[in-house]
Amino acid sequence: MKILLYTLIVISLGLCIFNLIQIDWENPLRDKSGVAVIGVIASASSFLLILILIISKKIAQMHKKK
Repeated sequence: MKILLYTLIVISLGLCIFNLIQIDWENPLRDKSGVAVIGVIASASSFLLILILIISKKIAQMHKKK
């Protein structure tokens, strides 16, 4: 499970970087740039959700040991 979660983190960061490169900073909400902005938001939120999952699993393991 750890390997899967860390792989998903790398993929979401890669997608975030890729979409940041695709954004036209002059008009960020036009055509392909709008899709790239949505992609950045989606990949950043998936990154945060995976981090929350990892932290909650660590807390559950610590709680189990006590």
